[in-house]
Amino acid sequence: MTCLFVEQLTVIDCAYLDAARGLVGESWIVDVELEGHLDAESMLLDFAELKRRCKQVIDRSVDHRLLVPAAAPELQLTEDGEDLHLVFRSDIGVIEHLSPRVAVTLVDTAEIDAQTVSAHLHPRLRAVLPDNVGTLRVLLRHERIDGAYYHYVHGLKKHRGACQRIAHGHRSKIEVCVDGVRDPSLERAVAHRWLDIYLGTREDIVARGNGRIRFAYRAAEGHYQLALPETHVDLLDGDSTVERIAEHLARRLAYERPGQTVAVRAYEGIMKGASAQARIG
Repeated sequence: MTCLFVEQLTVIDCAYLDAARGLVGESWIVDVELEGHLDAESMLLDFAELKRRCKQVIDRSVDHRLLVPAAAPELQLTEDGEDLHLVFRSDIGVIEHLSPRVAVTLVDTAEIDAQTVSAHLHPRLRAVLPDNVGTLRVLLRHERIDGAYYHYVHGLKKHRGACQRIAHGHRSKIEVCVDGVRDPSLERAVAHRWLDIYLGTREDIVARGNGRIRFAYRAAEGHYQLALPETHVDLLDGDSTVERIAEHLARRLAYERPGQTVAVRAYEGIMKGASAQARIG
């Protein structure tokens, strides 16, 4: 038997519901390994074809979606035609999510983690591989980050693609320089402030009170709503694109370092993002 492997075949950027943490943004690197017999071309499968087939499955099943532990006792689920209404009771408070069905993936587990998502993907990926492949292994792993990072969830209503979904997210590192010198203390402050945060747009707020906040908008795929505790929300004046996030952080941190230039390099998941700088005084 011969083994074929692809490291970092793609990245899953998603959000999931967790009984302890609430609504969590996540980024997982996907590695795959195949074992089997060589075909007439002396291959298990051409790399380009392997990547194409696997990425299609991943994009259509888990990427840029809200992953929901369907067997969790904290979950209440109601279907209304093409829409799903979720109520999830977590340690941080109740999270309510309404969206088109396409924005949600129900995973047959009581808890979402790398292993349960890998198990969810395995039969779906195996189904698109040729018969000469006997064994498939799917590994989800985090990017190694030597420094500060945070998990955030957001939605971009103006986006025509999957980013329009109100609850998808990322695990992202943050780099901050003050007058050209890296400042780990500011990076840690951002990561602490934005631990498992929802980044909402002010104009999308439709209700607020009793420590809760509700966002709603209509996008190309349909109507979206999300309600959660205010303690786990930060608000932006504009859309929560990574460009706006970098600008928001640069301005905020510049107030903490008056008279100095603060430059922020904000990541959206892995190996992509935006940078901005600001100076106050």
